[in-house]
Formats: sequence, structure tokens, C-alpha cells
Amino acid sequence: MADDRSTLSHTFKYLLATQFLARGIPFLFNTWIVRHLTEDDYALYAVKFHLFVTCVLFLSREGFRRACMRADIQCNGASAGENIIKLLKVAWMTIPLGLAITAAACSFIFWWQELSYSDPYAQAILINGFACILELLAEPFYILSQNLLLLKLRLLVETAATFLRCLTMYILIVKQTNMEKAIVFALSQVAYGACFFFGYWGFYLFSSSFKSSDLFPFRESGRAYFDGQLANMSMIFTFQSFRKLILQEGEKMVLVWFDTPYNQAVYGLVDKLGSLVVRLVFLPFEESSYTAFARSASGQSPDRSQKIGRNLTEALKLVMLIGLIFIAFGPSYSYSLIRLLYGQKWSDGEAPTVLRYYCIYIFFLAMNGTSEAFLHAVADEKQLKRSNDMLLVFSSIYVVLNIMLIKSTGAVGLLLANSLNMLLRIIYSATFIKKYFQDSSSFSFHGCFPSGTTVLLLSGIVTLTSEKVLLDKENFWPSFLVHFFVGLTCFCTSGFVIYAREKAFVSRVIRFRDHGD
Repeated sequence: MADDRSTLSHTFKYLLATQFLARGIPFLFNTWIVRHLTEDDYALYAVKFHLFVTCVLFLSREGFRRACMRADIQCNGASAGENIIKLLKVAWMTIPLGLAITAAACSFIFWWQELSYSDPYAQAILINGFACILELLAEPFYILSQNLLLLKLRLLVETAATFLRCLTMYILIVKQTNMEKAIVFALSQVAYGACFFFGYWGFYLFSSSFKSSDLFPFRESGRAYFDGQLANMSMIFTFQSFRKLILQEGEKMVLVWFDTPYNQAVYGLVDKLGSLVVRLVFLPFEESSYTAFARSASGQSPDRSQKIGRNLTEALKLVMLIGLIFIAFGPSYSYSLIRLLYGQKWSDGEAPTVLRYYCIYIFFLAMNGTSEAFLHAVADEKQLKRSNDMLLVFSSIYVVLNIMLIKSTGAVGLLLANSLNMLLRIIYSATFIKKYFQDSSSFSFHGCFPSGTTVLLLSGIVTLTSEKVLLDKENFWPSFLVHFFVGLTCFCTSGFVIYAREKAFVSRVIRFRDHGD
């Protein structure tokens, strides 16, 4: 148990720091850039280019990342070189796949929008494609680093790359005022990709711990150096990533196809703000949980089922508690947050309403992330294929709902469709979890519910009433301070009640790095 908690604690600590810097820096930068861009330019930056880069990178590498983290490869000891070769022979397959997907994506955009090479937007698409290739060239070394748990390297590289991207964009917007904004955004993405590439390549090429023949195992041949099962698992996860991409970015696809640039900008603004907590807390927690579940499932400990059950129970309880806090306090402070960060221009539009619904969506997103991490970590090949088939069904329902709801309710409809989609995936994962522990008493869903839910819901009612009665948009600052004090009082009261009822659980969370049990 201590080993599993050690892995979870170690990975979560570094992944949290990585996400905090890699997402915190753009968040602070975003508060500046929003005030210096038109709605059309911001839609281009926050939705269209983000969608292009995400699609190319996710389809090219997500399946290999998932599969290689499941691999039971020990990169130490006498057989370290051989194990690294086996891992990297599969990991290097991301490069040809990435080149093909990048070329296909660029060609599709040119065909769909009937672009010519003289168009600045077309040039920006090609520059973004080049940035994706730069980032993908570092992917084999990223996978090796994750397998070796070299999380500090990831922290340094991603932080430096993020800072360089923001700095490049700032300099070009301030100094090169005549440059097309599309080119500015694309060049900043190149800066990120270049830093990512040189960071990982520089570390391994100048490290005395790794041989070039191991890092570039192209001359090694024979089955002894190729893990066919790992390659097969990578392709299964890669095919699954096509479906997951629709579920993950489907709302942006629908936005680009069916909605106006203004609504795209509003959704992009809220998504960058609302998803900050997802990327800062839930994403690293999901990754570290996946790592811990996968390693626990591959072990041969006699009490393996009990360890996995306790880990899963506490992981689900923690994300559920955080999600409930957002449901309780997020909707009543959405307007105030938009007003404080981005000004009255955005707070008096649709953004606060969209952010209110996003706070509810966060709860479903958190529960789905951890439950699916468990499924993907412990499921066998047959179960993963069945999961892929269900993802296809959910994807179809999700796309239809998005198209239907965006026409009637705009960006809010996208969040409703997202929430329903997450609920369906949670139910499927819960069914798998129940079947997995059917012969064991080490896990029950009842144990995942945190105490203090009632006081959180009451706090939500009080703070919503406070916003309606006390907050005056015309006299914002004095009324906001009173409204803020009401929320702070409710939050402290809820925290006290939850701690009193869940003292043992909260203490374990606070002493997470000690991982003692």
C-alpha cells in the first residue's frame, strides 16, 4: 500500500506543479490578451487554432502515451538498455503517424475553407502544423521520461515552453502591430514546440546515462527488441483516441461549424477560465491515479484487490468533494469573477451564464476522469475494445445533442450535452467497476460519498440568494465585498463541518506526501 501511495503522491506532486505553472502562466497572460483582441481574433486564438493543434497532437500521441504507461517495463538493472529499446521502438512510431495526421489535417482545412497559400490564415495553419511536428519529434523521449518518472524534467520543459509561447505572443502583439494576428498566434505555438523539442532532446543527448544506440534503436532488429503486445495496445488506444477526441473537443467542432465568432469567443473565454481547475487539479490527479492503478493491477501482491479498492474509493471521494464545492459556490460568483478578470465588456454578456453551467459540468468531468482512468488502467484487451465500441455510441449521441442544443441555447447547450455525455460514460465506468469488485468487499460506491454534502448545498442556496439580493452591478465594488464575505463565511462553515465529519480522510489528503497507512 505504501508503494502505491508513494507512486501516486510522487507523480501527483510533480504533475500538479507542472499543470500549475503550465496553465497558471497562460491564465495570467489571458487576462491581458482578452483586453487587447477583438472577439473574432480571440475566437481564432481560443477555439479554432486550439482545436487544430489539439486534434493533431491528441490523435498522434494519446494512444501511445496510454499504452506505454501500462507497460510493465523496468528501465533499470542489467536489462535496462534492452527494456528502453523495446519501449522506444514502439514510441518512435508516433513520428510517422504524426506526420501523416498533420498533413491530412492541413489538407482538410485548405480544402474545407478553400484557402490559397497567400492567405494569412492558410499560412498560419501551415505554421501551426510545423509547430505540431516539432512537438511530436520529442514524443518518444517524453514517453521514456514518463516511464522513468522523470517528472521534474517535464515540469521544467513545459514551464519554459509555456513561458516562451506567452512571451513571443506578447512581443509580437506589442511590437509588431501590423502583423496578422493569425500569424502571431501560430509563431507563438512554434516557440512552444521548439522549446519542447530542444528541452527533451538536449536532456537525453547530453546525458551520460543513456546510449545513443538505445535512444535511436532503428538498427536493432528481431522480435527480441520489439514488443508486439505493446504496439498492439498502442494501436487500440489510438483508435480509441479518435472517439475520445470527439467527446473531448466535439463542442468546439460544433462551435466552429455552426456558431458565430462571438459565441466562439465567449465559450473560449469560459473554457480557459473554467477548465483551469480541471487542468490544475483533476488532470494531474487523473494521470497519477492512472499510473498508480496500472502499477497496482500489474503487481502480484496477495492483497492487490484491497489496495486498488481503497485507492479508488479515496480518489473518487476526493474528486467528488471538489466537484460539489464548485457546484455550491461557482454559479453565484461567476459574474463577479468575469467582471474582475476581464472587465464589464464580457461580464455583461453571455459569459457569466456559460460559466455557471460550466461549474456544474466540472463535477461530471471530475467523476468521469477518475473512473475512466481506473477502467483504462486495469481492463484487458477485450474489455478495452468493448469500451471503444461504447465510446463510439456515446460519441454519436454527443454530436447529435451538440448540434440540436447549440441552435436553441447556444454555448449553454454545449455544456448540457457535455454533462449528459459525461454522465453516460460515468455510468458505463461504474458498471465496469462494480463487476470488477463483484467478488471482493474492498470497494463500495457508498464509501465514495463524502459527508457534509447537505451543508454544501445549503451554502449554494445562501450564496445564490446573496447574489440576487446584495450584488449591485451598477455599484459593484461595495456590494461585491458584502457578497464575497457571505460566500467566505459559508465556505469556512462548510469546511469546518466537512473536516469534523471526515477528519481521517482529510488528514490523509493533507499528509498525502507522507503516504503512510
